[in-house]
Amino acid sequence: MTVLNFVKIMLAFATAALIVGTGTVAGLFWHFSHGLPDHSQLANYQPATVSRLYAADGRLLAEYAREKRVFVPVAAMPKRVVEAFVAAEDQRFFTHPGIDFIGIVRAIVVNVTNPGKRPEGASGLTQQVAKNFLLTNQATLARKIREAILAFRIEETYSKERILELYLNEIYLGAGNYGVAQAAINYFDRSLDELTLSEIAYLAALPKAPNRYHVVRNEKEAYARRDYVLNRMQEDGYITAAEAQAARAEKLQLRRRSATETTQAEFFAEEVRRNLLAAYGEKGLYESGLTVSTTLDPAYQAAADKALRDGLIAYDRRHGWRGPYAKIPDMSLWEEEFARIAQRRPLFGPATWHLAVVTKVEAQSVQVAGLPDGEGSIPFAEMTWARPTLAEQRVGNPPRNPRDVVGVGDIIVVEKVEKGANNKPYPPNSYALRQVPNVEGGVVIMDTQTGRVLAMSGGWAYGRSQFNRAVQAARQPGSAFKPFVFLAAMDAGFTPASIVLDGPFSYDPGYGQPIWTPKNYGGDFLGPATVRRGLELSRNLMTVRMAQQVGMKHVVEVAKEFGVTDNMGAYLPMAIGAGETTLLRMTMAYAMLANGALEITPSLVDRVQDRNGKTIYRHEPRVCKGCGEAAGGGTPTAPELIDSRKPFHDPASVYQVVSMMQGVTVRGTAGRLAALGRPIAGKTGTTNDARDNWFLGSTPDITIGVYIGFDEPRNLGAQETGGGNAAPIFEQIAKEIFKGKAPTPFRIPPGLRLVRFTYEGGTIDEVFKPGTEPGSDGYMVTPLDGSAPFSGIDPSGGPQQAGGTRRPGLSGTGETY
Repeated sequence: MTVLNFVKIMLAFATAALIVGTGTVAGLFWHFSHGLPDHSQLANYQPATVSRLYAADGRLLAEYAREKRVFVPVAAMPKRVVEAFVAAEDQRFFTHPGIDFIGIVRAIVVNVTNPGKRPEGASGLTQQVAKNFLLTNQATLARKIREAILAFRIEETYSKERILELYLNEIYLGAGNYGVAQAAINYFDRSLDELTLSEIAYLAALPKAPNRYHVVRNEKEAYARRDYVLNRMQEDGYITAAEAQAARAEKLQLRRRSATETTQAEFFAEEVRRNLLAAYGEKGLYESGLTVSTTLDPAYQAAADKALRDGLIAYDRRHGWRGPYAKIPDMSLWEEEFARIAQRRPLFGPATWHLAVVTKVEAQSVQVAGLPDGEGSIPFAEMTWARPTLAEQRVGNPPRNPRDVVGVGDIIVVEKVEKGANNKPYPPNSYALRQVPNVEGGVVIMDTQTGRVLAMSGGWAYGRSQFNRAVQAARQPGSAFKPFVFLAAMDAGFTPASIVLDGPFSYDPGYGQPIWTPKNYGGDFLGPATVRRGLELSRNLMTVRMAQQVGMKHVVEVAKEFGVTDNMGAYLPMAIGAGETTLLRMTMAYAMLANGALEITPSLVDRVQDRNGKTIYRHEPRVCKGCGEAAGGGTPTAPELIDSRKPFHDPASVYQVVSMMQGVTVRGTAGRLAALGRPIAGKTGTTNDARDNWFLGSTPDITIGVYIGFDEPRNLGAQETGGGNAAPIFEQIAKEIFKGKAPTPFRIPPGLRLVRFTYEGGTIDEVFKPGTEPGSDGYMVTPLDGSAPFSGIDPSGGPQQAGGTRRPGLSGTGETY
């Protein structure tokens, strides 16, 4: 065979091989191109970022995310950050078409010549974007081929800058950090533009193996990889030799992220989370980077939390000592057992409360251990409240000595104290016996005019129970419902001065049901009394008489109008709060009484913005005139809030009820609140068998609702009432949040007539609609001698007015407002 023929044969074979190879490659590309993900979705890619909740004062309240990430556009990233990642991960990124063929050949040669070492990869940045966004991490040849095809397509569609932006914001850099900006914050507590060259190189070293190159766990490998990145940057001309040398000499210092200004309101934050989840879904909440400005006032929240806890503790103490938190039977190994119990049953409550184990019981004190300070003692004076709990919320005899309360091995709850009840100092490391209450409660503080929820406490401690008694507990409001019955009565022609009998009452519901015979709390009767006095003293019998007269259908309509409940039966027992509602609903209803029947919607969120800062929700129902206007040459005017809402109920009737409710907090069941020295329209609530205690009170600016009861409803105790349990919590909150603020009177609707007359040893300005005041043409003042049977309704068909000998001074002067 001649040389020429051999050459021809080789050329033929080469041509055939080229054709076959080209066909094979084309076939592979054709085969693997089908069913590939659509890379055009990257154009609208928005990385999952953190949604944040902020209190009204700007402090961080909560964060929600599946991946910790801060998105930063590539144009805003320092040039050196980009250069470091390109040098470390894809040297020829700016020149190759999606695949670095030179890098692939080099990797093949290295892997063949070093068979014992870890195989070296050759996936460039574009291929990593294809894998991270569009494919899986499955290590197969098919995936690599698909990755290469997608890389070509991505390069044809997007700029190098867009590809870098996708990569640098998506890459996982260890310790739960996604994206270079989040990693810079969590590793070094710095923004990208504050990083040193050494820190930049370290971050660029991480994509290869984040856990392997952790600077604390694998210091030697971490520094070696960082130095490799610095060398690559120097070789590629991004940095000088001197800069590289200085960066290599720098020791990496991981820094804990600086404490963010935060506030805590776990029940509030969880309710916001639930609302956001319902509005925007899981993806919207956990991936969309929402910025949520909540209505929370941290000072109000702190006041609510403390007052509720103090109130629950006060109730719990009155009902005695239920025994130790836990018990250690064998004190020879008490440290291990104490630690195990503390871990298994963590203590939730004030930060000043601690678990301790009793090591010795003496005549007038108890020695305890396991405290943060080591050991301590409890004087008997700090244990005398611990009378044993008996059935039906009763208590036994006071303890005579510490042995009546605790024994060695008991695990108890204690709090450090410095002085006793007589203000006499205790020795160092003195503690008082405490007990975690088993009763629960809730508090809502609301802006009366707008419905903004300024604070919400849903129980003793969120860690103990996530059940939010402010919004999730449906309970009977008891007497707290009565203002809405009295409002229906005002609509029907009653006045605060109308006389209604407070006497025995029976009602036959028919259909074979038993006769219903309600009673007043205490079982007494006032006889004929004014409607005002009936509300002030929370008289059940007067309330059901009025409800029967005006009709329960109208009472139900009023309750629905004010949002107390959506589906209440028109049954007479409902007039004294036998239906169920929530504390949030009741607080809203009282706020609408106090604001003159202007509709509000309770809201925990003022504004929601998307990741780009665009407002997608705003709660404020009023229009701001002059807000956002550019300064002009004319006389500047202050912005003005325009409230276009109209009362949904007769403001005159509403104000009559509000006026009577102010009497509740001066002369009535919440008379202790008179000491606050400001107009408060409120009402106590105590249900049958004292299962639930309520107090709700409003000023023109703030409405506060308080509820106390057991999660599994049962009797709170024979003497436990809304006035004795819930009202003190209101009082404690009010003292704190109204401190230094001048009282604000309630606005009187135009046209009402005020008549001053003597009442309960003083004088009041009673409120009448035009034509209903005593002595007017509407009603005659009829002296009451009580001689005839009294139904509570004037023989003429209308409510009878108080007057004559029973209430002297009714004909006093009056003013029209």
